[in-house]
Amino acid sequence: MSSYQRSCLIRGDGGRAIRGILDRIGDKWTLLVVATLDGDRMRFTELQRRIPGISQRMLTRTLRHLERDGLVEREVFAEVPPRVEYSLTDTGATLIGPAVTLAEWAIEQNPTIERSQGEYDARRGGRD
Repeated sequence: MSSYQRSCLIRGDGGRAIRGILDRIGDKWTLLVVATLDGDRMRFTELQRRIPGISQRMLTRTLRHLERDGLVEREVFAEVPPRVEYSLTDTGATLIGPAVTLAEWAIEQNPTIERSQGEYDARRGGRD
C-alpha cells in the first residue's frame, strides 16, 4: 500500500473511526485486559489478580466497554452464587497481533524516543 493510499485510509472519514478505536484501545487498561484474556476464560477476580494496579471500578468499566465493542464476551452461569467468566470474542482475538506488534515497536524504539526527548528538553530548558 502506498503512502498516499495509507493517508486516504486514515483521513477517509476525517479520522473519526480511527480516533474512536484508538481512544478505546489506547487507554491505560484495555490492552492489558485483552492480553490477559488471550486464550483464556477468566473470572473477574482472576483478571484483577493478574493485572497489578487495576481497581475493581476500572476493571468493571474496561470490561463493559470491551463487551459493548464486541471484543469481550461475558458469560453468566446459573449457579449460586452466580459465576461470571470473560473471554475474548473472535474479533477481540484479532487485536492480539497488532497489539504485540505495537508493543514490540515501543520496546525497540524506546531508547531512541527517550534520547530524542532528552535532547529536546535540553534544547528547550525543560519547557514545553
